[in-house]
Amino acid sequence: MENNFYNIIATMPDNSLWSAKIGIIMVFCNLLSIGIGRYAIKMRGLGPSIPVFGIQEFGLPELLATTSLGHVIGAGTIIGLKSIGIIN
Repeated sequence: MENNFYNIIATMPDNSLWSAKIGIIMVFCNLLSIGIGRYAIKMRGLGPSIPVFGIQEFGLPELLATTSLGHVIGAGTIIGLKSIGIIN
């Protein structure tokens, strides 16, 4: 499975500032962060509620917090993958 994922990433066009590879990595990191935050945040539902995938008590503050963390994780992942040469 790892080889197939690498082949998919390797066939995508590359741009020095942004590419589909970078976008996929960032989306994955944000979804991972939202999934972790859904169970890690103890006091949910204090702010305005928004329907995200039918999840109850997951409002705007939780969404902003988890996607902020997702961007930090994604930026670190992208910088790390660029430094070891997996993505250009």
